[in-house]
This record gives sequence, C-alpha cells and structure tokens, in this order.
Amino acid sequence: MLDEYSLIEYALRVMFTGPYSFFDYKYNIVGYEGQDFENPIRWIFLIVSLLLVPALCVIFRKTKEKQMNLYLGILGIFMICLYLGKTTWESYFDIQKDGAFNTYLLPFDTCSIIMLAAPLAGFAKGPIQKAAKCWLATGGIVGGISNLLFLQALKYYPFWTFGAFYSMFWHFIMVFTGVFLIVTKNVELNWKSVVYGFAFHMAYSVIVIPLDHIKDMDFMLYRNAGGAPLVEDLASKLNEQGLYWLTTLIMIHVYLLLFAFIIYLSLGITKLVGLFKKLFHKEAKPQE
Repeated sequence: MLDEYSLIEYALRVMFTGPYSFFDYKYNIVGYEGQDFENPIRWIFLIVSLLLVPALCVIFRKTKEKQMNLYLGILGIFMICLYLGKTTWESYFDIQKDGAFNTYLLPFDTCSIIMLAAPLAGFAKGPIQKAAKCWLATGGIVGGISNLLFLQALKYYPFWTFGAFYSMFWHFIMVFTGVFLIVTKNVELNWKSVVYGFAFHMAYSVIVIPLDHIKDMDFMLYRNAGGAPLVEDLASKLNEQGLYWLTTLIMIHVYLLLFAFIIYLSLGITKLVGLFKKLFHKEAKPQE
C-alpha cells in the first residue's frame, strides 16, 4: 500500500519523466520509441540554448587569451571525466544485458573530438594549439548544432532522463565554446582557420576511417553517412554497389564545406555588426 508521500512522488515522476526514473537505462524504459523528438519542452530547450549561446558570449566577450586557454584546458579535462562516467554507466548495463562492451561508445565520433581539441587548445602551443582552436570554432560548432537539432539520444531516452540531458549538455558546450572563441577573437576569420580546423579533423580521421571500413562501423559518418541529411540516401545507393570509399570521400568534402561555411558566415556576421555599430555611432553623434 502506497503512503501519501509515495503517491505524490510517483505522480511527480510520471508528470516529468513518465513511468521511469531519471537514471533509468534505455533497456528499462518500456514503450518509449523516440516520441520526445516532438516534445514541446525539447523545442523550448533548443530555442533557449540558441539564445543563451550568444548571450553568454557577449557577456564574456572581453575574455583574454590566457583566461580562454585556462577555460579550454579545464573544459577538456571535465569533458573527458564526463565521458568516462557516462560510458561506465552505459557499459555496466550493456555488459549485464549483452555480456559485451558496446563498440559505439568508443570516442571516435565527431563530437568526441572535443576531448582532444579542448585540452590541446588550452595547454599546447604553436600550430597544434591553433589547429585545435580552429577545429573547436568549425567542427565543434557543426557537430554541436547538428546534434542539438537532430538529437540522436532522443531515439533511446526521453527528454527528462540522464541519457538525454548528457547529450544536450555535451552539444550545447560544443556550440558555445566554438562561438566563444570566435567572439573573443581567439580564432581568425579567414581561409587559414578553415585549413587548420580541417587539418585537425583529418588527423583524427586517419584513425577513424580505417576503423569504419575494417569493423563495418559508421564513426564520423564516414561509411554510411547515417543521419546526414541528403547524403545518407546517396550513401545508401553507393553502398549497395560496394562504393563505401566514395561515401567517405563525399563526407570529407561535406565537412570541408561546412567548416568553411561556419568561418565565412561568422565573418559576414562580424562585418554586419561592425556596420551597424558605425551607423549607430553616426546617428548618436551630437550635432555641432
């Protein structure tokens, strides 16, 4: 027999999470089939996040390079610890159920690169540091926005769960950090930043591409382009003919184009903001 407090607790839990708890693993969430993709609260979170990123960047726009490097170094350590904690949590249930480690938990997807890029951007020097910062301002934003818009975790976890919150926080941090670097002028807005960021991305890909093709995986979308709008359908047709490497080449070019788009979009926005400032300054100038 449930007492009064148990009934209240159960009612609140059902209201906010459904008939499961915040830390339930996906196998224990019965009846959930990705319905929260259309959850209004999820769209509210997305809108708030996309407004919060520029707001925070404006507030901290005067951050100096030394402070930025400290932030990036600490962020890198934090993200590694967060990843290890979440992976341990998932692996405990995976091994209990399947008796094996889930290979897709390995840190070889695009969004895992922040665990390498952030500490190198914070603690390294010279071209390596520059390349890491440029990746955060290009690949970090691309990966973060893509996953915030098409949050893959919601296929398995309802909105009010640790699994979903982990993914939302992770990708929000990716977007914020990349925009933060641009706003504080820690990354130059020119073709060199595209080259440096893309070079860092491809250095990581040297490990990932062979792994995808040898183990039939899809890390960084290099084999099947799983979930990539437009490209996924094309990749499916190519892969039916065994042309997996052509899918890989297409995805490499897609990454390059997206990195360039982020840099030149940022450059355009910066120039537009500068133009408005000049216009405002002229209007505000007192008449002699």
